[in-house]
Amino acid sequence: MENKHNTRGYSWVIGSIVLITLAQLLLKWGMVSIPLMSLSDINFVFLTHHYIQLCTVIFGLLGYALSMLCWLCALRYLPLNQAYPLISISYVLVYLLAVAWFNETATVTKTLGALFILLGVWIIYMKPKKPS
Repeated sequence: MENKHNTRGYSWVIGSIVLITLAQLLLKWGMVSIPLMSLSDINFVFLTHHYIQLCTVIFGLLGYALSMLCWLCALRYLPLNQAYPLISISYVLVYLLAVAWFNETATVTKTLGALFILLGVWIIYMKPKKPS
């Protein structure tokens, strides 16, 4: 029964990672596509001209909300010390996809940081060798 719970928990964590990654990318695209403005600039014309960008931001926010729901479900099945390190994988995914899709700067330092995050997750999940 516990293995089934773990599988469900990891499925919810993966859902949270995917949703938070997509949410970040949608929010980035939407916000860079909308011109700077003040509250007095928001009117019907503005909304109709930037409908797609605004919907993208709304979907990004919805992705955040759904990600949190997945996270809450994951915590029902997994201990926090197992689930929480996995969320950091989203940092790596956002970094890589921002470089690929938004032409953001990739540096050796940032890439090493992403690799250290993955190494940290791997170390946390390594099974210790049983003494013979």
